[in-house]
Amino acid sequence: MISMETFDHVIVGGGSAGCVLARRLVDAGRSVCLLESGPPDSSPFIHLPAGFVRTLLDPALTWRYKADGGESLPGRRIPAVHGRVLGGSSAVNGMIWVRGQPADYDGWAARGNPGWSFADMLPMFRRIERRIGEADPGWRGTDGPVAVTDSDWRNPLCDAFIAAAGALGVPANPDTNGERQEGAGYYQRNIVRGRRVSAARAYLDAVRSHPGLTIRTGAHATQLIFEGGRAVGVRYARDDDRAVLAEVGARAEVIVCAGAVGSPRLLQLSGVGPPELLAAIGVPVRHASPGVGENLQDHYSPRVIVRVRNAATLNELARGPRLALEALKWAAGRPSILALGVALAHAFCRSDPTLDSPDVVVMFTPGSYKGGVLGNLDDFPGVTCGGWQLRPRSRGFVRARSADPFQFPAIQPNYLADERDQATALWALKMARRIMATEPMARHVVAEQAPGPAVTGDDELLDYARRTGTTTAHLVGTCRMGPDDDTGAVVDAQLRVRGVQSLRVVDASVMPAITSGNTNAPTLAIAEKAADLILGRA
Repeated sequence: MISMETFDHVIVGGGSAGCVLARRLVDAGRSVCLLESGPPDSSPFIHLPAGFVRTLLDPALTWRYKADGGESLPGRRIPAVHGRVLGGSSAVNGMIWVRGQPADYDGWAARGNPGWSFADMLPMFRRIERRIGEADPGWRGTDGPVAVTDSDWRNPLCDAFIAAAGALGVPANPDTNGERQEGAGYYQRNIVRGRRVSAARAYLDAVRSHPGLTIRTGAHATQLIFEGGRAVGVRYARDDDRAVLAEVGARAEVIVCAGAVGSPRLLQLSGVGPPELLAAIGVPVRHASPGVGENLQDHYSPRVIVRVRNAATLNELARGPRLALEALKWAAGRPSILALGVALAHAFCRSDPTLDSPDVVVMFTPGSYKGGVLGNLDDFPGVTCGGWQLRPRSRGFVRARSADPFQFPAIQPNYLADERDQATALWALKMARRIMATEPMARHVVAEQAPGPAVTGDDELLDYARRTGTTTAHLVGTCRMGPDDDTGAVVDAQLRVRGVQSLRVVDASVMPAITSGNTNAPTLAIAEKAADLILGRA
């Protein structure tokens, strides 16, 4: 072992997965050093739910990545923001809680990953959850660290959206995290008593001063340290002085939890990746692993913007005296727009009635943004109705551009590259329009602002989707797990990196295929599962 301060485990990345692992390993008596590139989670806007409109735009709290549009979205550079703060993206996201469908996890297991079926993962979700509200104990947990609540702020426009979806055959469903995902309703969220429940708050608050846990923020991992074929530590730079390098050692394992962008990049910079890429960036090959950085997946969402009447929207409530009133309500513990997430209502539906389960979600927010810029509310009463394919077929990549650990990598999701994704995006836009045109939603509609009534043909709609759609920041899959005969798999079913010892990846990058919904809940469940694997629990 080289001379450096050592712990049982070094965890790279203090996001959702890193917080879970730090807590579970410390509780089991292990010593842990948790490295987070960003700052502590001390900003008040992190803990105020509506503060996401600021945190997502704050370069001190987020990685300001850009995804290349490529051939499928020519000329576009799409913001791909990820959390860069203790708590990671769970500290800056829209706080929506969606597990996904059982078939998602059964699909992982069917690809040669034993232990990852939904029957295996359901206990992880139940362990995580502190469900507040209606809960089937066979499906939901009630004493876990992560509070999951129903929206206490109800709005007639959201109610109208849910009723209109019902009129189109999408049944009401009060619990899409229960036995059945299909249906329309209000989103469940990670908000309790008017405050965000991030992974750091849920998992780390109880152990931040524990002698077995060392948290180092402002610590940007630059390279993994190896002795022979074994990972023994991490080299990192201080965020306030990048010229100052430090090292920390791991007696048992190094665990990389840097996300679907950060994890493959760190492996590549450390010599684990496709040989041709490593040669191009001048990094010696330690282990040839062609799948590192490949298999990138994300949900891509075009949106319909509609001017409405006869009901208040966020556009009016978030201004002047009305905003002051909402602040007073929040301070008094009453329902308030300050305790809302990014979207309020949903309709999980099937684009083809012969499908076994939903393949599209249509999201609804009683507010709209100028030019789609988050936080820049329109001057008129408006709503946003966006849709996306739950299981996209398009695949992309994340690739380091050089050996410089501070240069952002190339990110190419290849949105809408697959013709099946194009067809589903068209269906989602049309479904959003149908909901807006159906009673009781139609009685509120004044006019469609975007794409606008003049845009009718499929070619025009697809062009609109290409020009205006955005990421949902659900990037996954770039260090996917798979069996020994899968040459593109980076980790095995134990999440151990193939070809090296004492190194695991634990985050959304290990997903073989994206889940049917928002990805924070599945990422937490992956980390809970990983903790069991590391600790040798059945």
